[in-house]
Amino acid sequence: MVHCPAFPGAPGFEGGPVEPVYDRALRDAEAYVRGGIDGLIIENHGDIPFLKPGEIGPETAAAMAVVTERVRRAFDVPIGINVLANAAIPALAVAKAAGAAFVRVNQWANAYVANEGFIEGEAARVLRYRAAIGAKDVMIFADTHVKHGAHAIVADRSVAELTRDVEFFGADAVIATGQRTGDPVDFDELAMIGRSTGLALLVGSGVTDGNIEGIFRHADGVIIGSFLKAGGVWWDPVDQAKVSAFMRQVAALRA
Repeated sequence: MVHCPAFPGAPGFEGGPVEPVYDRALRDAEAYVRGGIDGLIIENHGDIPFLKPGEIGPETAAAMAVVTERVRRAFDVPIGINVLANAAIPALAVAKAAGAAFVRVNQWANAYVANEGFIEGEAARVLRYRAAIGAKDVMIFADTHVKHGAHAIVADRSVAELTRDVEFFGADAVIATGQRTGDPVDFDELAMIGRSTGLALLVGSGVTDGNIEGIFRHADGVIIGSFLKAGGVWWDPVDQAKVSAFMRQVAALRA
C-alpha cells in the first residue's frame, strides 16, 4: 500500500505545490519495489475524513492520476488504485488514464453503514462505466464483509452469501479483512470465504510476519502496508529492510 499524504481539497493538505506529495509516494514505492514487493496499490489515505463517492471532487482524481502515472513509469510492477471512500468510478478513471491494472472497491455489493454514512454497493454503476470508457482490462478487486462498516443491514445473510454476491456481481478477486485498517483477519472466516468463491482470494488488513504462514494456507496473496512502515503505522515511511525481510519469508513459503 502506497498511502499518499493529503491531496488538495483534503483537510490535511497544507497548500502550496503538490510535488512533496508525489515525491513521498515515489519514495515509498521505491522502497517497496527495491524490497521485492510484487505490486503496488496507490491510495489517498491521507484524505481523512473521507467523503462519500459522489462528493469527491475532480482534484482528487487528478492528483491520483499524476502520482500513479509517475509511479508506473518509474517501476515495472502491476499497480492498483483505491480512491477512498469507495469511489470506484474515480478509481477507474485514474486507472484508465494512468495505466493501472486494477482497482480496489470496498463496498462492491450490498449496502453498509460506514464511517462516511450509508454506502451502497457500486457494482452496477461501475461495470457500466468501465465498459463505457473501454477499461474492461482493468480488474476489480472487491472486499467482502467490509472493514470500517456496520453489517446490520445485511446481518440476515451469512458472510458466505455476501462473498457469493461479490463474485456474482462481476468482481475479479475477493478481499477478506479484519474490522479496520491493521486488524488481522479471522482465520475461520477466511477459510469460509475461500470455500465460498472460485475467485482469487486476498487478505487486505493486519498482515504481519507472524501470521503470513497461516494466511497462505487459505489465501492466494495479501495486501500489506502498516506492518512494513518504519513505525508500524500507515502514515510512516516504508522501511525497505522490513519489506526485504518480509519478502524473503514470502519466497520461502511460496517455495
